[in-house]
Amino acid sequence: MNDLILQPILFMGFLSLLMMLLMYITRIPASKTLEAEGVDLQQLSHPAQLGGVFPSKVERVADNYNHLWEQPTLFYAVVLVIWALGHTDTVHLYAAWAYCALRFAHSLVQITINHVWVRFSLFILSWAALATMLIREIATALSQ
Repeated sequence: MNDLILQPILFMGFLSLLMMLLMYITRIPASKTLEAEGVDLQQLSHPAQLGGVFPSKVERVADNYNHLWEQPTLFYAVVLVIWALGHTDTVHLYAAWAYCALRFAHSLVQITINHVWVRFSLFILSWAALATMLIREIATALSQ
């Protein structure tokens, strides 16, 4: 059972891969359009200069890709600690898969309708799943 906790890491990795591919599928054509309009992309080489340059639907995909390298890094670390210490149980598995489902839903919302309150709710719920794993693992470590 312990190795099952590693599957959500693979899911999140695959989600990151999909968002990276989608980012370039949307960004490259948008970049070509900007160049055709006379925009010197080299002048936009720093990420802070890109805000508002690309259409919103293109920026949202890139934003989501970047979000998948923020909070999920803690998820990866917590899952690996749970796995390494052999603490996988049903609650950890459900919480890990809930986290994945919520992050997937967050990605879908962000790249489509981008409704702020829906996205925020999914973000907070994913944090609740992650916090469940983190707090349970801390409690287990302190009780030993």
